Amino acid sequence: MKSILRSGKRRTAIARAIIKDGKGRVLINGKPLEVIEPKIVRMKLTEPFLLLKEKLRTSIDITVKVKGGGFMGQADAARIAIARALLAWSNSEELRLKFLEYDRHMIVGDPRRREPKHFGGPGARAKYTKSYR
Repeated sequence: MKSILRSGKRRTAIARAIIKDGKGRVLINGKPLEVIEPKIVRMKLTEPFLLLKEKLRTSIDITVKVKGGGFMGQADAARIAIARALLAWSNSEELRLKFLEYDRHMIVGDPRRREPKHFGGPGARAKYTKSYR
């Protein structure tokens, strides 16, 4: 039985997707994709499947494990992992070009991270204020 493991990262969230032969089931942290809440996260996670051929969609099972970050960062990380796994499974240049045209961050990822706090203020850029009156 063939299986492929791919990962995706977004800020501090890390997702691992395992793809193998099956019946079209998609599990995110043990939950079916259809029951994931909020709806915006579910929509984000279904984007890679909208660009797939139906025959490929119903012949594979995808299991995703995500940890770290917030719910939206986890959704982005899972989406990247799913898209990369689908590309590795299908080995299709046509699908790769579809993903790139639809949204480049589905494959490439986003390198932005949080800037660390500096001295002299409550955050990275803001400074404490002082009144002289």
